[in-house]
Amino acid sequence: MPPPGFVLLIAVLAVSWAGPLIRLTQAPALAVAMWRLVFSVAFIAAVVVARGGLRQAFRLTAAEWLLAVVSGLLLAAHFWSWIASISLTSVASSVVLVNTQPVIVALLSVAFLGEPPTRLEWGSIVVAVAGAAVIGWGDFGRGPAPFLGDALALAGAVFVSGYYVIGRRLRQRLDLWVYIGVVYGIAALALVVAVGLHPSVHMTGYAAGDWLVFLALAAGPMMLGHTGVNYALRYVPAYVANLALLGEPVGATLLAWWLPAIRETPSSQTVAGGVLILLGIALGVIRRRPTGV
Repeated sequence: MPPPGFVLLIAVLAVSWAGPLIRLTQAPALAVAMWRLVFSVAFIAAVVVARGGLRQAFRLTAAEWLLAVVSGLLLAAHFWSWIASISLTSVASSVVLVNTQPVIVALLSVAFLGEPPTRLEWGSIVVAVAGAAVIGWGDFGRGPAPFLGDALALAGAVFVSGYYVIGRRLRQRLDLWVYIGVVYGIAALALVVAVGLHPSVHMTGYAAGDWLVFLALAAGPMMLGHTGVNYALRYVPAYVANLALLGEPVGATLLAWWLPAIRETPSSQTVAGGVLILLGIALGVIRRRPTGV
């Protein structure tokens, strides 16, 4: 069994590629979100069939199916609301607000899972979220409809928080591949419907480079990133797994600095915020021991 801390490290590194990869395509964000999930589900389906995991899926209770479906819908709603927020408010405002999710996950974990964070873990969450706020400071209130955009970004944080809390509960007894197959499948279906209802977004007709980006997003940020976090949810509280994901903007910033096609040099403000984020993650994750089976 791989240590959950190591898996979370790989997951953060993988998710960090999402932003830089999306910068390399001109496809609409909603189409990007849809295809990264559709390709992921195709790969998962092949693995589940090869491992005989369909039998376990049929043994899920009605309550477990309901929770899994809700989790998938929450994941799709997170993608939709966050993507929509970017066109209405500043990117920094959107990223900062959606990264309040560790606080929401911690509160939901107390209310629905009976897993309260320790004082040190609460402190680590505050420090990491403060780091995200430092990165976006001074860029709030911009965009064509900043209030609505900020509200959608915050809604995205709430949606994805519910997704992680449900995942923590279901992963206690469900096989990883069965769980992500159901949840990613529901999310992919919801996004296919959303694209079909959106007159300005097309499902096909993209350049070869765009399809390579879709596949890369499925292989990295989804299959290694999100799936790595879902693996860890069986062994660590949802707020710990979620806190680790705040390392994504740090990793994405470093990649955008390093990649020749982007070459974005981070500001001193971004560096300071990144240091706070990494400190918060270190305080909350490094000393945590796995608690699952």
